[in-house]
Amino acid sequence: MIESRITSKGQTTVPRAVRAALGLHEGERVAYEIEGDRVVLTRVKASLDPFENPFAMFTEWADEIDCEAFDNL
Repeated sequence: MIESRITSKGQTTVPRAVRAALGLHEGERVAYEIEGDRVVLTRVKASLDPFENPFAMFTEWADEIDCEAFDNL
């Protein structure tokens, strides 16, 4: 089991193993889903809605090789 501590401001650090498992990088969003006495943390994928993500329409770098390179930053 992986643990982290809650600060007085209600903040916590997402442990490295969890970030690696979810492929999380700085600035990305996460979602919390409460299931009884458990919480499920998931990575929020970037929206393709141009009003929520205005850069979603730029597909020049959307091929598999570029996406893999971006994931490894």
